[in-house]
Amino acid sequence: MSAIFNFTFVPWFRSVAPYIHMHRGKTLVVGVPGEAIAAGKLPNIVQDLTLIHSMGLKIILVYGFRPQVNEQLALKGQQPRYHKGVRITDAVALDCVLEAAGQLRYEVEAAFSQALPNTPMAGATVKVVSGNFVTARPMGIVDGVDYHHSGLVRKVDVTLIQQLLDQETIVLLSPLGFSPTGEAFNLSMENVATAIASELHADKLIFVAEVPGIPEKPLEPAGDDNPIDTELPLADAERILQQLPFPEKPTDLAFYLGHCITACRNGVERSHIIPYAVDGSILLEIYMHDGIGTMVVDEKLESLREASIEDVGAILQLIHPFEEDGTLVKRQRHEIERDAHLYTVIEHDGVIFGCAALYPYPEDGTAEMASVTVSPQSQGQGDGDKLLRRIEQRARAMGLKSIFVLTTRTMHWFIKRGFTAVDPTWLPEARKRKYNWDRKSQVLVKKL
Repeated sequence: MSAIFNFTFVPWFRSVAPYIHMHRGKTLVVGVPGEAIAAGKLPNIVQDLTLIHSMGLKIILVYGFRPQVNEQLALKGQQPRYHKGVRITDAVALDCVLEAAGQLRYEVEAAFSQALPNTPMAGATVKVVSGNFVTARPMGIVDGVDYHHSGLVRKVDVTLIQQLLDQETIVLLSPLGFSPTGEAFNLSMENVATAIASELHADKLIFVAEVPGIPEKPLEPAGDDNPIDTELPLADAERILQQLPFPEKPTDLAFYLGHCITACRNGVERSHIIPYAVDGSILLEIYMHDGIGTMVVDEKLESLREASIEDVGAILQLIHPFEEDGTLVKRQRHEIERDAHLYTVIEHDGVIFGCAALYPYPEDGTAEMASVTVSPQSQGQGDGDKLLRRIEQRARAMGLKSIFVLTTRTMHWFIKRGFTAVDPTWLPEARKRKYNWDRKSQVLVKKL
């Protein structure tokens, strides 16, 4: 084994460990469209889900079959019919739906049953259970269009699903639902996954989608000058959805975004859109800080906000203990009053328990993140990450390309979140003149 491999693998594995610990015991709903299966992505997706399951996550997999049904219809000499992006499921289409659902179920279960050597499935024993966990109702007639056997989720058997998850079973669901009268209804994979995630209050909902995510400029094509927005607060996602045209097909940006918003409104804290075209996208999204796609985040805006002059006293009280023990550089009250608009605070019930400041250097395309503080009583709950994400959002909104910090004691926390150490000479000239060479602070930079 080469020394290069050792020096790359070991630090990487250590950096991933916190995410393994953080996600253990969490519930994850994964929606995989039929397009991903048709593109030959199923084996790798199953291998990744097996790996994730072995690290303690509870998994519900919902698969779609849009292209597979269309293929069955073509064999019968029929054309697929849609209205507002929803399939019109007549008797012939329902037969095709049932055929596709059965075939794909066996393909997925067979993929989970593999245990070939030299693969992530080696030595794995995965229990997969499918069943009639979803009660459905017909869509009926909408805008004069009869959807026939197309339906919507009426009820989810949360108790049974939770029991199966507690038994370390992967729950497998097709977009089929059944009525109390014994009728079968064709549902959408997206509707089923969203409903289940909402009813279970899952920790994450992930759509392994045809699109790479939501670009920072959603009305323009994604590219090097319009990268994917890795994190969208719920309010911003709702605003973007209103700007986008009504989705007719899965490649439309609003198609998955609308379902992510619905899930977040119903209690799912994190909803993700990631591309199936990228191998290992689920792993990259879960176990890397920045992920690969777009994450819609349900963070209560009233708890995370920009500071005002009225918050100065609370900020001083919060940072004072850390100034006394040397963790933070001491700042005078008049400095914080002058720079109050540069601070972001976390507040709960009128009490500020976290803060961070952003000092921009626009001529150098960067900004300093300073006074990063979370009350000792609240540490370990992810509030530092929330502050970091908000600071990154503010920096991006200013058109900046990076942020940097100066620290003497907390460098490891920042390194785990994508910062890299640089020489102090890297600092912008204006900041370099104020650098305390006696303090010997580490300079860490993160590209945005």
